[in-house]
Amino acid sequence: VQLQASGGGLVQAGDSLRLSCTASVRTFTEYPVGWFRQAPGKDREFVAGISRTGRNIKYGDSVKGRFTISRDKSTVSLQMNNLKPEDTAVYYCAADQVANNQFIPTKSAEVDFWGPGTQVTVSS
Repeated sequence: VQLQASGGGLVQAGDSLRLSCTASVRTFTEYPVGWFRQAPGKDREFVAGISRTGRNIKYGDSVKGRFTISRDKSTVSLQMNNLKPEDTAVYYCAADQVANNQFIPTKSAEVDFWGPGTQVTVSS
């Protein structure tokens, strides 16, 4: 499975961005998906994740109330509102092939497929 993330960019604090993740398979809904991010000099961090059905969702503590993850048949989106300079990072879309309707990948070790990442830069 090849993943592609898009929608990153340079914005000011308080602005919004919407990231999108698409896959090379027609059956993208069979994969639980997570968004992770990595800032320079820091470990990769879980941001948000959604189960195969979309009924289960999790968020990292630092983005709760500001970010919203959603999915349709072909795309997993991450709506990012009220962006802060500390949100600056490369954002990665990730998918897992666990056949479990409740599963959400929240750790890098759980991920089977990574996208190439998209840069988000938030200026103060």
